[in-house]
Amino acid sequence: MIAVITGDIINSQQADTEVWITRLKSLLENWGSAPNTWEIYRGDEFQFKCNIDDVFWRFLAIKSLIKSQENLDVRIAIGIGEENFSSDKITESNGTAYVHSGRLLNDLKNDGHTVSIKTSNDSVDRDLNILLNSHHSRNLNNSCGTHFSIISENSPEHLFVWKNFILHW
Repeated sequence: MIAVITGDIINSQQADTEVWITRLKSLLENWGSAPNTWEIYRGDEFQFKCNIDDVFWRFLAIKSLIKSQENLDVRIAIGIGEENFSSDKITESNGTAYVHSGRLLNDLKNDGHTVSIKTSNDSVDRDLNILLNSHHSRNLNNSCGTHFSIISENSPEHLFVWKNFILHW
């Protein structure tokens, strides 16, 4: 299994492209080479693949980097799944991780959220997205206990993901 992050820079047209794109490229280059591991395309969209153990760190780093620049934000769709076909270009690779991430980015553009995750497990998706969306409403500190108790009733894998996500957030 792999993780694929597909992103879209919000308000990119109102910012100095050279600044944000140079910083984003520099960050992504630390994690792999273009165009195999990451690629920026259509002006302000990007795709990046990584190990599922690293995806939350990578998501946070990208989100922090972009939001550190005035008036910018980023929509991030995280797809967790398989890579059935690996190409020399990430944008030509395929599998459930890519499909989840790409479709989810389209959904994000319509629902107003800026981050979401999609796996093959709807229950995991629901719980992870509750936590992600709680952060955006600035209630993460108040809601962690609630989410943690909900998750702990599920599978051990579910609990492990949440513990790591909360600790690293």
